[in-house]
Amino acid sequence: MTVLFKMPVVLGFFVGLMMLGLVSSAEFHELFQPGWANDHFIYEGELLKLKLDNFSGAGFASKSRYLFGKVSMQIKLVEGDSAGTVTAYYMSSEGPYHNEFDFEFLGNTTGEPYLLQTNVYVNGVGNREQRMNLWFDPTKDFHSYCLLWNQRQVVFLVDETPIRVHTNMEHKGIPFPKDQAMGVYSSIWNADDWATQGGLVKTDWSHAPFVASYKGFEIDACECPVSVTADEIAKKCSSSAEKRFWWDEPTMSELSLHQSHQLVWVRANHLVYDYCTDTARFPVKPVECEHHRH
Repeated sequence: MTVLFKMPVVLGFFVGLMMLGLVSSAEFHELFQPGWANDHFIYEGELLKLKLDNFSGAGFASKSRYLFGKVSMQIKLVEGDSAGTVTAYYMSSEGPYHNEFDFEFLGNTTGEPYLLQTNVYVNGVGNREQRMNLWFDPTKDFHSYCLLWNQRQVVFLVDETPIRVHTNMEHKGIPFPKDQAMGVYSSIWNADDWATQGGLVKTDWSHAPFVASYKGFEIDACECPVSVTADEIAKKCSSSAEKRFWWDEPTMSELSLHQSHQLVWVRANHLVYDYCTDTARFPVKPVECEHHRH
């Protein structure tokens, strides 16, 4: 069922016919549920906090799956010495040939910047890591982290600034994630075998618990019941003569000129690793890297 909120009554019926979507800015429990380690969840009004200690991390998952749209939440990362920890926020389908879009925040020692690693899995294949530092301290305040997904592109955004674009290049024979509904997930966990300086810096448990804070949960996407088949999902979540989804509008098929300039700036000033230029890992450049503009 497609649900519409926040719409003026006079325009609601007309706009609802033209531009469909699930628009929801809600409390945590309306959209999500704990996935593991319930005793490591802390609820403080509109805030949710996940804690990691030497017993366990914690994670949550959306109650529904979605195909296309926009998912956003505001996160404040672990303050102080966060070395060895990872706070992950991602969308993923299920199974060995799953699709996945990852934000992974890699902790660091006090005074050193967090690294943000993004990755894209298509049909179970990942290895598309990019890493960057941010233009602000993500431990001092909340910032918005967003995934925009339609049939033309996947866009990773930080405070509405695009930091990565994965473009549909099926015309080049490159698979694109467009037929598997995804859940939305986040977790905090210990990954000191690789997260900080390749695993050289380990988690200092004397600084536990490590706490990541969340608020501003928003999902504006096509909701897909678990029982619906892939073909039915594709039909339900694609625009037609009878219905239009905002993410299928021509303006959403690529970045605006301003967004393109923002992306170029981010990559020039903050990108520290790109799998496309890692000739040690990939002596032959991955096919999509030959055609991506960014």
